[in-house]
Amino acid sequence: MRIADCNWADIEAYLARDDRCVLPFGSTEQHAQLSLCVDAILAERVAVEAAEPLGVPVYPAMPFGLAPYFAAFPGSISLRVETLLAVARDLIASVAQAGFRRILIVNGHGGNAPVGALAQEIMAADPRLSIRFHNWWNAPRTWAAAMEVDPSGSHGNWMENFPWTRLPHAPAPPGAKPAVDMALMKASPPATVRAMLGDGSFGGPWQMPDEAMLRIWAAGVAETRAALEGPWPGRH
Repeated sequence: MRIADCNWADIEAYLARDDRCVLPFGSTEQHAQLSLCVDAILAERVAVEAAEPLGVPVYPAMPFGLAPYFAAFPGSISLRVETLLAVARDLIASVAQAGFRRILIVNGHGGNAPVGALAQEIMAADPRLSIRFHNWWNAPRTWAAAMEVDPSGSHGNWMENFPWTRLPHAPAPPGAKPAVDMALMKASPPATVRAMLGDGSFGGPWQMPDEAMLRIWAAGVAETRAALEGPWPGRH
């Protein structure tokens, strides 16, 4: 259930019977012709669909992450590493103060990996908490489902092109784009990254049939739900 559909009394009643919650993390950055908010849209949506049958509350997605390499693309936002970690620490501390003890962080952006390390640090300092950091798109079964469709799945290409990340005024180009030199791109400043990427996709087809995308999505929802179900330490 979305926190947006609850009031404080609803959460107080929920905490009397369960102590799980979901914190989605995303990013606001270029995704070729797709929405700038792809990562936040997907992280929150997969979390909500996964948690709904379990009745576990899902917070709104943290919409900003680490994306300094896309700084030359207008609309992209990047936090500093220390800022993202400070925000994540405050969010976890706040839900823990409320009484949540089992926290699933559903991450939709690879650049947010430091939050996973922070979760380990927080658990070492506060053994009451159990925190899972779940990269929904590259969890084993979800990634396998994507690779069955096409091994080119990557940033800004077909793999992030779902009906709910498209923009009506910006259809996907036909065909496929040559793959970018990833090693060179990772060693380049933002202006060079933009020149290398052109539209922003890392290469490969821009779009695949919706039937294939919905199979990947179903795997992502199921795997996220499994992470939320556990087992959790002390619970089986």
